[in-house]
Amino acid sequence: MLELLDPRVDVIFKRIFGSEHNKDVLLAFLNSTFRDAGESPLTEIVLLNPYTEADSPDDKQSIMDIKAKTDKGELLNIEMQLFNPYHMEKRTLFYWSEMYYHQIPKGSNYNTLKKCVTINILNYSCLPNNRYHSVFHLREDHTGIPLLDDIEIHVIELTKLNEFAAELEEGGLVNWLLFLKGVDKSNWEVLTMKEPMLKKAMDTLEFLSQDAAARMAYDARMKALSDEKSRIEGAKAEARAEARAEARTETSTEIAAKLLNRGVDLQTIAEATGLSVEEIKALQPIN
Repeated sequence: MLELLDPRVDVIFKRIFGSEHNKDVLLAFLNSTFRDAGESPLTEIVLLNPYTEADSPDDKQSIMDIKAKTDKGELLNIEMQLFNPYHMEKRTLFYWSEMYYHQIPKGSNYNTLKKCVTINILNYSCLPNNRYHSVFHLREDHTGIPLLDDIEIHVIELTKLNEFAAELEEGGLVNWLLFLKGVDKSNWEVLTMKEPMLKKAMDTLEFLSQDAAARMAYDARMKALSDEKSRIEGAKAEARAEARAEARTETSTEIAAKLLNRGVDLQTIAEATGLSVEEIKALQPIN
């Protein structure tokens, strides 16, 4: 039996939740998310960028998030992040603002703008709290009154789910998240007891796991994501090394300047600081 693919990999996540055939799966997941936030469920959604076979797993132009619209015209963006892209908070606001801004042509009436909701599902911890589902709105600091309801951002952190696994019997969002996190298949039947639409999501994952083309796309996407992660980590390590080298140079320079002021000879200063004689000479005041 083939090992199941990881539904957290965005190309698989989009095929499970972002295809026309599985639009009812996405609707059920969204309603669990909104109910968990104390909001009313949706009755209908329209997929704005459904999954197609033309989507390339290693093409940076491919859109792996899911965009949808409610029957009220409100816009939704659902994104699965397996690895930390860094600056997630700013990135989230940027993409939310793009969604809000591009609703109407320049110069059109602002009252036609509809609410935009971003749902980020993260495979890492991001916020300094212990909640696996955090919801943000634009509110006044002291009274809590909303400026307007047009901005709503959900941050779901799968890494914080363990302590809430006891809620399994209650159904709801936690069941969907345990499925995404890769709960053992022996628990799937329990997960579907109060979330029956999960069965279709699970069937889709099993089908994709046995499909050669889907597995090839998955492997290609994993390679692209791993390469990107390595590039980011490498850039960060290089920046840290440069910062340390710069700090050392500044410290050595400061020490050399002090020794020069005390009349210590150049060779001794070079041996003490690691700077070259030429570098030390450049620190001498011009007479």
